[in-house]
Amino acid sequence: VQLAESGGGLVQTGGSLTLSCAASGFASESYAIGWFRQAPGKEREGVVCINPRTGNIYYSDSVKGRYTISRDSSKNTLDLRMSSLKPEDTAVYYCVVEDYSGDYYFGGFRWGSWGQGTQVTVSS
Repeated sequence: VQLAESGGGLVQTGGSLTLSCAASGFASESYAIGWFRQAPGKEREGVVCINPRTGNIYYSDSVKGRYTISRDSSKNTLDLRMSSLKPEDTAVYYCVVEDYSGDYYFGGFRWGSWGQGTQVTVSS
């Protein structure tokens, strides 16, 4: 599995940013894919995920209504549109693929294949 995130950066409170993930090396129609984030000194947490088998999308409560995930199956890319950003959204954001033996749980899936991450910083 290869995952490459891009699009991170510095944005002011209330601003917007779109992250992208280029995915390859796995059967994209068979595994859930999503985004996690990790803020300094905090645990890695699930943000949003999508089940390609059903089309169902699951958002964490902290981002619901502000973040939107979209997937282009023809290009095997996953975008995360973030709006109304807050300083507490500051974190390294990771693209992640379902892993049946993964150590992280979110949205009903286990996760264990990670990208290198991209930094998002929201200034107050």
